[in-house]
This record gives sequence, structure tokens and C-alpha cells, in this order.
Amino acid sequence: MTRVAVAASYGGPDAIEIVERELPEPSEGEVLVEVKAIGVNPFDYKSYSGALGTDASKLPIALGSEASGIVVAVGGAVEGPGGTIAVGDEVVVSGQNGTYAERILVPARFVLSKPEALDWKVAAGVLAVAGTAYDALESVGIKSGDTVLVHGAAGGVGSVVAQLALARGATVIGTARRQNNDALRAYGAEPVEYGDGLLDRVRAAAPNGVDASIDTVGTDEAVDVSLELLTDRSRLVSTAAFGRASAGGFLTVGGPASMERRRLASPVLLEQAGAGVFEVTVAKTFPLADAAKAHAELQSTHPRGKFVLIP
Repeated sequence: MTRVAVAASYGGPDAIEIVERELPEPSEGEVLVEVKAIGVNPFDYKSYSGALGTDASKLPIALGSEASGIVVAVGGAVEGPGGTIAVGDEVVVSGQNGTYAERILVPARFVLSKPEALDWKVAAGVLAVAGTAYDALESVGIKSGDTVLVHGAAGGVGSVVAQLALARGATVIGTARRQNNDALRAYGAEPVEYGDGLLDRVRAAAPNGVDASIDTVGTDEAVDVSLELLTDRSRLVSTAAFGRASAGGFLTVGGPASMERRRLASPVLLEQAGAGVFEVTVAKTFPLADAAKAHAELQSTHPRGKFVLIP
């Protein structure tokens, strides 16, 4: 038996319940993982909030899409994206629904080797944010010499966008709350505080103009400032402002092309995280039984970084 967190109904975090389930032995091409840590992401609570619609036939909803752990059983000769997977391997699971659990049974294609340098908590929270960040950077073709405006540069996705853009040789102007300015400077980005007067502050920070903008917050302010600064709207991408993108003529992430791009990049992104090319900050950990509490706090003002569940 394994304990699993699911959304038993649509609504708020109180919809989450902890249930026990029996897991079968792995079939051919499957891997059984004892979970050490679980990444928490905004999509996890959106999946049962009603924001994506309600369909009673989908209840209970399996929560989570990323985790780290140890392989405890395999179904036959198992090959993952990085090669053979064996019992005892330390791994990262990414892209498989239902990771809010003590043990998970997953197809090998979702299982990657965990870099030794990453602890369980960080490894569990890397790929969702790093994959989205990489996707956004590729969408607008960030390259050496570009000046990039990153909205929400202290957030989970935004901080990785900023670090990967800097690693490519770009100059980064990052919007954030004032208390996060030192963190952005430590990465090598130039912080600007969002709010009234943002356009003027960005112009002062980038007197030669902005070549591209990546929005990770989805506010009208972020979109309006970006559109005002850019001459080429194809170099604006948002991970959140889906409602405005069509009318505004700019890009968003998501869809089959994005998913494939992220899948192909995942092994490299893990290697880069292990090598220190970028870092993912863990803000807070919760027991698996407190998944509802984690979701409630994630939807309010919270410390910078990822939330992680520990079974």
C-alpha cells in the first residue's frame, strides 16, 4: 500500500484527501520509485480549482507531476531517456501525473538520472520550472548580446529564465519586489521594482532598449510595458497571459511543441542544475499529509522559491 494525495472534488485546497492504494508490480518498461521529495507547482491546484473546467468523471484527480526518489523495482530490462534504469538508482520523475505519493509506478520514459550534486528536495523541483524557462528562452531566441526584460524574475520560473539567459551571454533586467533585489543582483541581473513607473525604470536600466521580453506573471502591467518597449512582438513570450496573447500578437508557452522541446531538454537541464549553471531555491517543505496547506500558502504571498512535499 502507498499513501497518495488526490483532489476528491473541485474547489479549494480542502478538496485534497490522503488515500491508500495498492500498487502492482512493474510491467515491462515500468519503474517503481520510492519517493523522497515532490515538487509543488501552481498547476497542481489549478487542476481541481475549476479554472480548467469541472468534469466529475475525472475525480479523484491525481496531483503532482515531478518528484525525486530511489528505484525499488523495474519491469524487465528498462531503458529511460538517459539509458538503463536499475534498482537502487537515484532518479528524477518528470511529466507523470500522480507524484503526490509515497511510491509511484511510472513508465521509464518519465524517469531520468538524478545528478549527485542535487539533494532530493532540489531535484524534485527542478524540471517543471527549468523546462518552462528553457521553452520561453527558445521561443524568443535569446542569444548572446540580447537585453532581456524578465517579469517576475525572482519567481520559480522567472529566476531560472534570468539565470539561463545570463548563461547565454544576455543582459537581464528583472522585475521583482524590492526585497528580492539582492537575489537578482547575485545572479548578475539588474533588478527593477514593479508597480507605477515601471516603464520609466526599465528604460533607465536599459538605455539602449530591450530586445526581448519574457513574462512569467501575466499581469496587464507586464504585458503593456513589454509591448511598449518592443518593436518586434514575436520576441515577447508569456507563461501566464494567455488571454491577452491572441489579441496582442505575442507568444505563449504550452502545447505539443512546447512539451516536446522541454522533454528533449530535460537531461541537459538536469546536468546544468547539477553543475551549478543555475539554481532552484527551495522556499519551504511540508509533509505529504499537509499538501492542502502547501497549496493554500502557494496561492498567497510566500517566500521566494519552490514548495516541496516530503512523504
